[in-house]
Amino acid sequence: MTDLAMRVTPARSEALRRAAPALLGYAAVRALGLLVLALWSAMRDKDAYTLLTARWDALWYTRIAELGYGYEVRLPNGDVHSNLAFFPLLPWLERLVAEVSPLSYADGGFVVSLLASLAAAWGIFAVAEHVYGRRVGVCAVLLWAVLPVGVVQSMAYSESLFTALAAWSLYAVLTGRWITAGTLALLAGLTRPVGLAVVAAVWVAGIAAFVRERGAARAPGAGGPGLPRGVPVRRALGMLLAPLGVAAYVLWVGHRTGKGPLGYLDVQAGWRNGFDGGYAFARFVAEKFTSLPSALAGVGLLVGVGLLVWLYVVCVRQRQPLPLLVYAGVVTALALCASSYFGSKPRLLLPAFPLLLPLARSLAGLRTRRSVLLVGAVAVASAAYGGFWLNGSGPP
Repeated sequence: MTDLAMRVTPARSEALRRAAPALLGYAAVRALGLLVLALWSAMRDKDAYTLLTARWDALWYTRIAELGYGYEVRLPNGDVHSNLAFFPLLPWLERLVAEVSPLSYADGGFVVSLLASLAAAWGIFAVAEHVYGRRVGVCAVLLWAVLPVGVVQSMAYSESLFTALAAWSLYAVLTGRWITAGTLALLAGLTRPVGLAVVAAVWVAGIAAFVRERGAARAPGAGGPGLPRGVPVRRALGMLLAPLGVAAYVLWVGHRTGKGPLGYLDVQAGWRNGFDGGYAFARFVAEKFTSLPSALAGVGLLVGVGLLVWLYVVCVRQRQPLPLLVYAGVVTALALCASSYFGSKPRLLLPAFPLLLPLARSLAGLRTRRSVLLVGAVAVASAAYGGFWLNGSGPP
């Protein structure tokens, strides 16, 4: 074993040891959620594994893994649902698992999501620990696990994979590993359209670093050793790598559809998806107040949006690092201001984990016994909601 390998291995072991409480707590919460889902599904004569791997978007991903792109469904109203709307990294990994093992494509999606969810939990811990300390890191992971739509983290969907890539890219930015950050941003851009949020975080952080260095160099009396040699070059390379994933897929779709660089937007329009600044969502909420029963749902939606805005404001006031603010802001804006199916918005917000850091700081300030009881109670509620949700309307 080389000296470099001997140095790296203990460092990774130490990092895993520090993250172990968060990962074990996360695994326990997700195991509870899957157990409740299995019991709930059995009572309704449904198969929990099918709900996790072979419904809604999971079917589109496995079809891409098996047959590639080109499949579409034409609806009676004229809409065209094309599988070109789905980014390729998850189906690529599903195919890889199926080719190297006896598992099916759907099984591959489940395995990828389980492993990716653990990687995402570790990445969230790494980011939160770096910024606020180990205890906040553990609390941030547990809060992400007990989100009401946390069951999606165990589905053959791309949210867990994307969150893992995004979290580790942000951690790489925070620790100055620019090429790693750019590479992970590239992969995030091959996973979901919201990969643009990771690209934006890398670019804003990179530009801010260049501006700071330029200002420091011009300051009177500037001197000293300066940056290690090659840092600006690595940063620039990381910034160049970051947008290549999302750009490559969008341009490929445009070429395949024959509609140029904006062809992907036409594909999304076939799904009634687009970015309208939140007009459609605002109209959807307003329509809830046309009758008394639905008005309660409207109030709930307003409270939910208000909570998101409040959390982001708190993040700004607490001076979260700029990459986290940019990333969380773009993810939230794209989720709330898109004209997509409104029931999917909680799922689309799942990767916005920096919004949980103010709550994690508050939770970390409680006595351990009290915080454990609180998280345990919320975990039970989340598991129950997950079982109810997937056996009902479920995530679109």
